[in-house]
Amino acid sequence: MPAYVISDVTIRDAEAIEAYRTRAAASIAQHGGRYLVRGGQVETLEGNWNPGLLIVVEFPDMERARRWYGSAEYAAALELRDAALGRNLILAEGMQP
Repeated sequence: MPAYVISDVTIRDAEAIEAYRTRAAASIAQHGGRYLVRGGQVETLEGNWNPGLLIVVEFPDMERARRWYGSAEYAAALELRDAALGRNLILAEGMQP
């Protein structure tokens, strides 16, 4: 069953975010993930949630997503995270096909 890492991002440093994105994208690909949403326009239809930059990454399953998050490859991106961005991050299980 697919799993989704959903991130609501606020950019702190434009230069640092580029380095973070490069490292994060490489680590996501190495762990079988793929971007479904990576920025772009967001429109609030109901409620009070007004996310900044929205990112959605799909992984084959929860375990692969967890392995990615705890991986050495992603740790290299995390070294830049605090300088590059602030965020809320969740992992959600998808529906069975």
